[in-house]
Amino acid sequence: MSPSPSSASSPTSRPGLARSPRARLTALAALTVVSALTLSACGSDDSDKGDDKGKSRIVKDVTGADVKLPEKVERVVVLSEMDLDSSLALGVRPVGLTAGRGQKGAPEYLADKAKGIEVVGAVTGPDLEKVLAAKPDVILAGQIADAQVLKQLRGIAPTVMTVGKDKNWKSALTLTGEVLGKQNEAKTFLADYDKRVTEVKKSLGDKAGSTVSVARYSAKGTAVMQQGVFISDVLKELEFKRPALQNKKGAGHSTPLSDEDIQQIDADWLFIGTLSSKGKDADLFGELREKPAYRQLGAVKSGHVTQVDGSKWTSLGGSLAAMSVLDDVEKAMGK
Repeated sequence: MSPSPSSASSPTSRPGLARSPRARLTALAALTVVSALTLSACGSDDSDKGDDKGKSRIVKDVTGADVKLPEKVERVVVLSEMDLDSSLALGVRPVGLTAGRGQKGAPEYLADKAKGIEVVGAVTGPDLEKVLAAKPDVILAGQIADAQVLKQLRGIAPTVMTVGKDKNWKSALTLTGEVLGKQNEAKTFLADYDKRVTEVKKSLGDKAGSTVSVARYSAKGTAVMQQGVFISDVLKELEFKRPALQNKKGAGHSTPLSDEDIQQIDADWLFIGTLSSKGKDADLFGELREKPAYRQLGAVKSGHVTQVDGSKWTSLGGSLAAMSVLDDVEKAMGK
C-alpha cells in the first residue's frame, strides 16, 4: 500500500503556509502524523489477524469519552504537570513530558525524578513531531481543549483527558492509575495522603484553624490564589481559614493585585511562591521584601512568611505536590 498523492505533496509549498511559521509547523506535524497512520494502515492486515480482545480495554476519560487502550501500557507521554506528577507518584516514568509553567523542563519540584525525560512540548501545547517520535502507547493529555490538536494526538496513540474542570488532583490520580494499570498504587497513595493530613493537623497545635494566605510573585507583580485551584483544596483539608478575597473563586488561575492592594494577601501565616528558587525569581522575592506596603503586613512583622516553590504551590499541582505541601506546612507551622 502506498501513500495517496495528496498526502505525498508538501504542505509547505503552499504560499499561505510559507508566510506563517506556526502554520507551517502545524501542517508539517499533521503531515508527519498522517504519514505514520498511512504506513500503519499498510501493515494493518497482518496485525489484525493476531488481535485478541483480551489485549485491549476501555477507559472512560474526564470528558466521558471511551478510550481503547492496550492491556499493558509501557510507553506513556504526559502533556501536563499534573499528568507527570501522577505518573511518577505511581512509579511510572514517562518517555515524554511537556515543560512546566515558566520552566524549561519538568516543574522544579519534580526535576530530579524527571531528569532525562524527553521534553515534547510546553505549557502552550505539545510538539506533535516530538510526541510521535516518542512512540507512546498512551498519551495523557491533561485538559487540552484544542480539538484539532486532540485529533492529531489521537492519530498518534490512544489519548486520555485526565484533568477535569475542577482540576481535582485526586480524581486525576485515580484515572491515571486506571490508565496505567496502577489502581492499587493510586488507592495506597490516597490513603497515605489522608493519614499524612491527619498527622500534620495534629502537629499544628494551637496554630490549627489559623488564617493562611497564598500568593505568587513574578515580574508581573503580586497575585493571590483563590478557590478552585490546587493549593486551596489542600489547605481546605487542613481546615485553615483564608483571607476574604481568597475565600472566593477567581476568574483565572490567580488574581493580580496592585501594590496599593497588597494588604489583601495578609493573614496569620503567609506563603509566597516564585517559579524558581534560583536566579532572577529569587532576586524578585528580594524585590518584594523591599516594598513598604509588604513590610507593613502583619504576617511579615510576625515573621510568619515562608517562601515556597511556586512550581509546586501555585501551579497546576498534583499528588506528589500535595504531599510535599503538607511537609512545607508542617515545617513552617508545626510544633
